[in-house]
Amino acid sequence: YKDPKASVLSRVKDLLGRMTLEEKLAQMTQIDRTVASQSLMKQYAFGSVLSGGGGYPAPEASPELWMEMISEFQKGALASRLGIPMIYGIDAVHGNNNAFKATIFPHNIGLGATRDPTLVKRIRAATALEVRATGIPYTFAPCIAVCRDPRWGRCFESYGEDPMVVRSMTEIIDGLQGEIPANKKKGIPYVGGQAKVLGSAKHYVGDGGTVKGINENNTIATWHHLLSIHMPAYYEAVEKGIGTIMVSYSSYNGLKMSADHELVTGFLKNKMKFKGFVISDWQAIDKITSPPHANYTYSVLVAINAGLDMVMVPYNYTEFMDDLALLVKNKFVPMSRIDDAVSRILRVKFAMGLFEMPLPDPKMAKYLGAPAHRELAREAVRKSLVLLKNGKPSAIKPLLPLPKKANKILVTGTHADDIGNQCGGWTIAWHGKSGNTTVGTTVLEAVKKTVDPHTEVVFDKKPRLSYVKSHNFDYAIVVVGEVPYSETMGDSNNLTIPDPGPKIITDVCYFVKCVVVLITGRPVVIQPYLQHIDALVAAWLPGTEGLGITDVLFGDYGFSGQLPSTWFKTVDQLPMNYGDRHYDPLFPYGFGLTTKPV
Repeated sequence: YKDPKASVLSRVKDLLGRMTLEEKLAQMTQIDRTVASQSLMKQYAFGSVLSGGGGYPAPEASPELWMEMISEFQKGALASRLGIPMIYGIDAVHGNNNAFKATIFPHNIGLGATRDPTLVKRIRAATALEVRATGIPYTFAPCIAVCRDPRWGRCFESYGEDPMVVRSMTEIIDGLQGEIPANKKKGIPYVGGQAKVLGSAKHYVGDGGTVKGINENNTIATWHHLLSIHMPAYYEAVEKGIGTIMVSYSSYNGLKMSADHELVTGFLKNKMKFKGFVISDWQAIDKITSPPHANYTYSVLVAINAGLDMVMVPYNYTEFMDDLALLVKNKFVPMSRIDDAVSRILRVKFAMGLFEMPLPDPKMAKYLGAPAHRELAREAVRKSLVLLKNGKPSAIKPLLPLPKKANKILVTGTHADDIGNQCGGWTIAWHGKSGNTTVGTTVLEAVKKTVDPHTEVVFDKKPRLSYVKSHNFDYAIVVVGEVPYSETMGDSNNLTIPDPGPKIITDVCYFVKCVVVLITGRPVVIQPYLQHIDALVAAWLPGTEGLGITDVLFGDYGFSGQLPSTWFKTVDQLPMNYGDRHYDPLFPYGFGLTTKPV
């Protein structure tokens, strides 16, 4: 199994034949970095270690510090009896977003607005380099959820409501893992060298279709609906050689996906012929029971027999391994199921060259936040912006593009000078965070860099009404939106813009010609304020490169983005997707005004 010239399957067979039951169960175990150590890795030889959301070796850690931490763990694994390297995984969902100074690209909802799979492929190739820049070979991406209800707190991780758009965006797998060469078989796990990373298509399946958009909830759907709406991107992902697939927390017609043998083994593995390994989400098997962890032995039994190969435990690894060992020894879980799981894990490790190149490459550190990647992110921001309104009915001409030369302009709003708000969730911290969290260009900074040197730029985050009325502003740029969130923290029944956003819109736009730039992870309630607004731009969660916004606002480039999700009038219309009988949107799916560059 140590011979790189031998075939992958012969290497898997040889190594599997040498392993004890305990070594096999360790390969099926993924632990969090906070419980990992070199000595523990040597003792157990766990299959994988991960950084949970916001997990980093130190605040503002350098690439070298990341590599040092991962090398410590890996050296422990390599010193174990059989020397099987571990895979280190991380949620790099819009760039290497846990890493300080990384390029943060627009979240998937914005990329869906570009309708440009080739751009997305380039972004993921850049992301692969930035992930490798911190010594990491595995990312829990892409999210190929189809968001059918914007109340869902993970809607920003979806490319939109149209399964065909989501399917087209699986080009990202070629960017992350590399394209399968013409002489190799399609549908076999493939990672094209040290500039690429292993991916994980998620969350299988139906995560974006839960009742009322409640995270981790129940997707009630016919088999036809599941296959036509939520499954198409998985066909493509398997064909492109995705190495791992992550099972959703959610249920399908009342059965937890982590316990669904028919969908995980019957359909994904047997019918779709998926050859990589299936991994759980964070503590997901605990949630098979209600309350979670009420009968962990049962959860382990059901999850492993359903077809899960690796479990993101992530803390209490002895409980997981002891329970699984007991179940195997008492023949509740057949040895053939364990061998299938471990064979899949080893196959992926051999395919990605982990046995030959297990340690981080210090030469890759230069790619973190590389100028070429920031330029690419700026391009992505430009193409993701959707122009929803441009001029009031009474206006002689549209407001956009804005003139760079003016006497005095106002930049205002909670999101105008806040890189944390601009990036959203899954940035440095799990839920993201407002404030100066990482390196980038805010909208305010971008405006100052873009306008004529003689134009006076006034910034007031929350201006008083008297101040707005008493200053003769030529126009105002109002930047407001949602505060950062992720997962269940983002579930919302009202989808309103948080205060003081609405008041800023009404106070400013009533007295000054204004463009409102919305920084949100989904459509939000905007109809009550629309009459006061001259121009309205959906900027989604654009990431670190604010110049992409001003490139288009000021006419260096034209608007071209199209809505990836239907923009509702009121939340009581939800769920409402293109083609529904009761379809009566404020702005329909695919809408987007265009402008020409000046």
